[in-house]
Amino acid sequence: MSSKPLAGKICVVTGATRGIGKGIALQLADKGAKVYITGRTLDPPKGSKVGGCLRDTAQEVERRGGICVPVHCDHSKDLDIERLFEQVKRENEGQLDILVNNAYSAVNAIFSSLNVKFWEQSPTMWDEINNVGLRNHYICSVYAARMMVPRKQGLIVNVSSAGGLRYLFNAAYGIGKEACDRMAADCGYELRKHNVAFVSLWPGAVGTENVLTKLQDNLSNPDFEVDKNLPKALQQPEKMLEYFEKAETTEFAGQCIAAMATDAELMKMSGKIVQTCDLARRYGLQDAEGHGPLDYRQINVILRQFGHPWLANCIPDFVRIPKWIVALVGNKLF
Repeated sequence: MSSKPLAGKICVVTGATRGIGKGIALQLADKGAKVYITGRTLDPPKGSKVGGCLRDTAQEVERRGGICVPVHCDHSKDLDIERLFEQVKRENEGQLDILVNNAYSAVNAIFSSLNVKFWEQSPTMWDEINNVGLRNHYICSVYAARMMVPRKQGLIVNVSSAGGLRYLFNAAYGIGKEACDRMAADCGYELRKHNVAFVSLWPGAVGTENVLTKLQDNLSNPDFEVDKNLPKALQQPEKMLEYFEKAETTEFAGQCIAAMATDAELMKMSGKIVQTCDLARRYGLQDAEGHGPLDYRQINVILRQFGHPWLANCIPDFVRIPKWIVALVGNKLF
């Protein structure tokens, strides 16, 4: 296989100043694509502990030999989104091959409201989580589809999470993530006959700069509470920090998306939820040394998370919960 399997492809990755978005952009560019990256911060913010700006991402792409176009875009503003896709269309003769809907602006809101019930929060929590994290994904997908459908090819990816299956963090978070998954299913249904794929990607836990910084800060905060819905083995800040330090790197999701984009059977995945752990097995992908996706269908992984390492060591990795049973966890029919 060519070392540049995405050569000639045009990609848009939203929310690429840092974290998963930046990692995805780096990997798509490494594979030969021209990558447009978006975010609200063009230049390094003063006094930020986690840093992150579009120019930093673009410079790293270029240092690695890739092509990157940073575009200032506030994804809470419809006009900014429209201008982004007009620019991509104008500069590439209408070509767009991959859209990754990753922009998200609610990490701070989530960390500041752990274990606070929805009626105890301001109703604006909905907008903080789902304006950029959901509504924007739909708008971007509309503009992307208008470019992909006439060319009869393309891939749209919503970066989602298992929070769409069962309760995680807070009500608005779970509602938004399940909606991201449903968006892939319903938009994928309408796009199928046009040979355009739409998937919802569930990375595992990812050690992003923002998450690691917040966890490190919280180690010295006696008032910090972790999410009480997490397994007991993770309900200690130091355990959670250790967990995320060994989790997926920010670039692993990008490896997965690049592999999917070149898969001859991509359309079989369209409308579905795909997990990085499954894609790693499918394509033989390896994360950086000491990191990797956790397969939450592996019985031994589940046992370790719930504090039974001795029993987990007795069960081989290939013993997994069937997907149909996982689906029942989120079954809402009575």
